[in-house]
Amino acid sequence: MMLWDRYTPPAPAPTLDPITGQIDRILVEKSNRSLTVFRNGEPLRRYKIALGFAPVGDKMIQGDGKTPEGLFQINRRNQESAFHLSLGLNYPRPQDTARAELDGADPGGDIFIHGLPNNQRDTGSFDRDWTEGCIAVTNTEIEELWAITPIGTEVEIRP
Repeated sequence: MMLWDRYTPPAPAPTLDPITGQIDRILVEKSNRSLTVFRNGEPLRRYKIALGFAPVGDKMIQGDGKTPEGLFQINRRNQESAFHLSLGLNYPRPQDTARAELDGADPGGDIFIHGLPNNQRDTGSFDRDWTEGCIAVTNTEIEELWAITPIGTEVEIRP
């Protein structure tokens, strides 16, 4: 018997009760590939995520495939995105721009929490990091995040 003959597909994820009301904080832990939403210091839900295609380390320049690290805020919402809904982060911050300029580089921009590309079916899971530096969740999950995340929400991205 070969190893794959013993493979059992995972059970479907349980249907979770919707989160009501707004959140006030998002924690992204890159090493765990997780995004957790909080209200008043209490975790409400954790999501599995995909990151930039070169996820280790802080974003330094445009095109490096890294997801930035540090404290950010949600500063815009885009329902006309190339991805299924997107919540924008205030990257680059002044310190990101200054750091990149020291190397004569562009820090990049347009870092979002978003769903899948509009032409891709929502499979409900990720098996690799694939964004250009953004944080991706499933389409169902970004719809929930869209409904509960106001402009100004704090986003902490840890290594």
